[in-house]
Amino acid sequence: MGILLTLSYNVFCMILFKVFKIPMNKVTVPTAVVGGIFLIGTLLSLMNYNHPYSAVSRQYFQSTPIIPAVKGRVISVDVKPNTTLKAGDILFKIDPVPFQYKVDSLNGQLKSLKIDLHRARVLRRKNVGSQRDVDVMQAKVEDVQGKLGDAQYDLEQTVVRAASDGRVLQLFIHPGLYVVATPLRPAMVFVNADSNHYIAWFRQNNLLRLEAGNEAQIAFDAVPGVIFSAEVIHYLPVLAEGELQATGSLYAMDLSKNAQAGRVPVMIKITDSRFADYAEMLPGGAYAQTAVYSKHVEWTALIRRMLLSMSSWMNYLFPFR
Repeated sequence: MGILLTLSYNVFCMILFKVFKIPMNKVTVPTAVVGGIFLIGTLLSLMNYNHPYSAVSRQYFQSTPIIPAVKGRVISVDVKPNTTLKAGDILFKIDPVPFQYKVDSLNGQLKSLKIDLHRARVLRRKNVGSQRDVDVMQAKVEDVQGKLGDAQYDLEQTVVRAASDGRVLQLFIHPGLYVVATPLRPAMVFVNADSNHYIAWFRQNNLLRLEAGNEAQIAFDAVPGVIFSAEVIHYLPVLAEGELQATGSLYAMDLSKNAQAGRVPVMIKITDSRFADYAEMLPGGAYAQTAVYSKHVEWTALIRRMLLSMSSWMNYLFPFR
């Protein structure tokens, strides 16, 4: 932003000296230089303090590792990569034969036990058998019914379905592959639809003018020349760099050189109706620039808007941060 403001001032000076024929001498040139330093410094100070700007903003999305509930050999893959799916659509199928055998076995055991239970009750009514025999057979029936329920559930899980709307971006499984129910080896990664949210990383001193409900603008590198209106939802009250867990380590200074280190994540909501036309073309994790406008020194917000627009147009040539 400072570079754009300096370039704009240089163009203004060139117009004064070349178009309006202001003579270049020992008075006008130093005055233009000193005046430019004072003017640009004042504008930058007022603008940066009252209308914070973040060149480090990003679209985030949620993904779900698809881990089958049962292990087995894949017999079919019913999904194609990067296609829109609805909740309940079949992703892939696991060989159900071993699970069907178990269900059939338990159904046979349950049928036999129910017959034995009926006989025990008949004998009890005739005072030939004891109540304990009835109770034991009843317990066996309930035990097998529970095991049968588990087996039927496992059989249903051989058909792996999408839990929500979304898409599978990369597909590496194929018929014949053996999958297991362990989080260490997910079968595929599912990207949830409508899970996108936008976070701008602001410096900590920007919190003096950041409030929920502030007007904001966001410009994506992937959509040059287009500025979307937005608003601030809230900022996260903690920083990842300050997190501590129960370990044997002592306090240590974080020497990370990450561009986001020490910055405050601010959640932004895009309110511009035009954004729906561009949402599909934005890649997940797209970079952006964000400006937030407070109600203080509002006349400097116009300069911030102009500079953000200029920076967005520069993305036609290269990312200008």
